[in-house]
Amino acid sequence: MFLFQEQAVRCSDIPTHHMTNPFSFDFSNLKGDFLGGLTAGIVALPLALAFGAQTALGPMAGLYGAIAIAVLAALFGGTATQVSGPTAPMTVVSSAVIASALVESGAETVQEALPLILATFFLAGFIEMLFGIIKLGRYIKYIPYPVVSGFMSGIGVIIIITQIFPLLGYNPADDTELVESRMIHAEEQILEGIIREEEQKGTLKGVMDGAVIAATNLAFEQVTEEEITAEARKQAKRQASGTVGTIKNFLRPFQTNGINWLNFLLAISTIVVIYGFKRITTAVPSSLVALVLFTLVAFFFITPGAVPIIGEVQKGLPPFYFGFFSEFTNASNLMKILGFSFTLAALGAIDSLLTSVVADNITKTRHDPNQELIGQGIGNMGAAFIAGLPGAGATMRTVINVQSGGKTKISGMLAGIFLLAVLLGLSGIVQYIPYGVLAGILITVGIGIIDYKGFRHLRAIPRGDAVVMLLVLGLTVFVGLLEAVAIGMVLAALLFMKKTADIVEEGAATESLKDFAQEKPWEDEGDLIDRLGERVFIKHLDGPIFFGFVSSFQTIVQNLPELEILIIRMGRVPYIDQSGLYAMEDAILDLERRGIAVVFSGMNEQVRSMMERINLIPGLVDEKYVFATFGDCRSWLSERLEAGDLHQVAEQQRKEAPKAGDGIDEM
Repeated sequence: MFLFQEQAVRCSDIPTHHMTNPFSFDFSNLKGDFLGGLTAGIVALPLALAFGAQTALGPMAGLYGAIAIAVLAALFGGTATQVSGPTAPMTVVSSAVIASALVESGAETVQEALPLILATFFLAGFIEMLFGIIKLGRYIKYIPYPVVSGFMSGIGVIIIITQIFPLLGYNPADDTELVESRMIHAEEQILEGIIREEEQKGTLKGVMDGAVIAATNLAFEQVTEEEITAEARKQAKRQASGTVGTIKNFLRPFQTNGINWLNFLLAISTIVVIYGFKRITTAVPSSLVALVLFTLVAFFFITPGAVPIIGEVQKGLPPFYFGFFSEFTNASNLMKILGFSFTLAALGAIDSLLTSVVADNITKTRHDPNQELIGQGIGNMGAAFIAGLPGAGATMRTVINVQSGGKTKISGMLAGIFLLAVLLGLSGIVQYIPYGVLAGILITVGIGIIDYKGFRHLRAIPRGDAVVMLLVLGLTVFVGLLEAVAIGMVLAALLFMKKTADIVEEGAATESLKDFAQEKPWEDEGDLIDRLGERVFIKHLDGPIFFGFVSSFQTIVQNLPELEILIIRMGRVPYIDQSGLYAMEDAILDLERRGIAVVFSGMNEQVRSMMERINLIPGLVDEKYVFATFGDCRSWLSERLEAGDLHQVAEQQRKEAPKAGDGIDEM
């Protein structure tokens, strides 16, 4: 059992946004919400187009999804400052959904498979909404950091690998040798399509007789060489897609002179501008600068057809689709889409609620996780009606919204409304955007998602956490996203249970019932609390600091009142895992920004060793503020009281803040 004892702070003191009436609006911060929503919308524009381009639905699907989800998720959700839209993890799964729908349905084009695709997206939104209705949102906090870290890093790796061919301007469908190798398979696919069509017409019944075989052969003989080649080109493109397909065919562009050097130059220049422009100013999103700049370069200075571009797109409002509901009446189709729908729903829930936690940390509020899932589910269902990609809460867009002044759900809705205005006014320009520019944007997104902090501390964190992180990463890249999270969760739980069992076995003891009472001073504190009043708080940690406790710890620390020193007593903490380490690091950084000094006492060897290995000690808290016993800490406090310089401790800690390169992440 984990007990967290405290004086004077209650979780009920935390500002909470319960969005019981989605149509009630707070206009007190309209200017800030307008600026926040506008800025987040500007940032979302190039990302939405890039995410759409990563799928067979095309760039406009990303923009449609960004509009619908931003407005609906903000309106019905439970995080006031959340800005939602297509995200990297959701796009990776959506791309797999689309590819699978094309194969399963035997469709010749994406348009033919669209009902199956949209049914999957709609059902995913419905399941996500159901998660909120049955109040599953509260359990997301129990996902350990190594699982999240490995998962997000795996997504980053997938994006980088799958953008290698678009970066190089290599199109597998134009690779003659690769297309020829798929000709026999293309003939088989076309023949299967003819047989399937005859089954639907009722021509095939029971055993195929001579007349049926003759009719089938006649239909196949009418297939032209061009149709077979077109199918072979599709199969070649499919064979070289995805993580595994890209790795298997990695050398093809170099072996066949399939590199488009102008496209490659545009993509590399996009990456350079995205990273370089940030050093000049952050007032304008660097990805938007790169998108506009190199689209103009391609339009005015590059010969048409020299580099692949988006091409003609739907102008004006998107069409509405309702025909996909018929897919739910087909039992075989329903089983096909259920797995992908559940994956998208679970992923969207995790992605959104992790972003909500980030928003809470910045705004010092608390989101309603179940209401947020309802809002995200409605947003994804709405996106399906206009053939938009599904999405989730977007961390970068949410942070930018808050930093630009957004405080209420109006800001998230305005981000979507801005994108709608762009769609109505500038959709004709979108067709000239080079795919190389979008590839460059996506590669920077992939690089940004990878958890470098986790990799830096790989040798410092507990070995079990490191194994879980690397295993989840590998499974995410090469097996599947839901499988990776499920296996990671099971393994993390088993490791935690083993560690807990070891601790119980080592430290079993018997105490009277009164010793378990919460919210009382420990015996050795005496009258210290009365003497210090409200200037110093003492936090009692009683049990392992692990992933299941992180959310509660963050919530209580965020809502400490104004004070000078926080003493964290660690004498009864037997173990700390990677999630606990990073939660402690974030808490200390937050407290120091607020002018509150942090002091530790009573750490055991494992806890102190872990904090030293990631340089939390002495990087953030100098060794002179880490006491072996509370008696030593008490003596130090008494000396500070007598000297009258208790208030200077926080200032001293700020002056001793870590420098870049000391092993502490720059926030």
